Amino acid sequence: MKLKDFYKTKPIFIGSFPSIMEIPYSNQNEIAFIGRSNVGKSSLINAIFNAPNLAKTSSTPGRTQTLNFFNMQDKIMVVDLPGYGFAKAPKDLVKKWNENVNTYLKGRSQLRRVFLLIDSRQGIKDIDITMMNMLDDTAVNYQIILTKTDKLTQTEIEKIKTSTEKIYTQHPAMHPIIIATSSTNGAGLDEIRGEIFDLIK
Repeated sequence: MKLKDFYKTKPIFIGSFPSIMEIPYSNQNEIAFIGRSNVGKSSLINAIFNAPNLAKTSSTPGRTQTLNFFNMQDKIMVVDLPGYGFAKAPKDLVKKWNENVNTYLKGRSQLRRVFLLIDSRQGIKDIDITMMNMLDDTAVNYQIILTKTDKLTQTEIEKIKTSTEKIYTQHPAMHPIIIATSSTNGAGLDEIRGEIFDLIK
């Protein structure tokens, strides 16, 4: 199968699961998308897979509250994880989301890579470092994706990429290639598609 053929078919929604215990058994490889609330995760997922309504978008941070699974041609599962950080929800509910996400990331043997989304306008925050350290500790391979780069100049994009690349040696599970993206103008989408396609070979 060629890359362009792989992306001709849209992912099929499998279900939304409030906890890892409710996810149906599968030994299919998985990739997951995660990031701070309002990082542009749903918009990016939709853009990558050419499916405008695949992941539900919202201007309200914390819209994604469950673990959402999508089957991509029976080759790989795409998982949209709840955002971390600020969310307009009761603290006990936010705590439950975080626990579910942590349990998923720590106990999913078929998880091939986590795409960790960072808002390019804000850079890496302490809460992102906490997530990265957790992924390092559990040896879950993750790749940093800079979002919303259409809001920056090319010079600003290069600056944030360079500053992000400098922390690579501090994080053993971090993938070395950092991708700058925009779901608005399509920047970086083909690079992510290539990374995902390589994982199914």
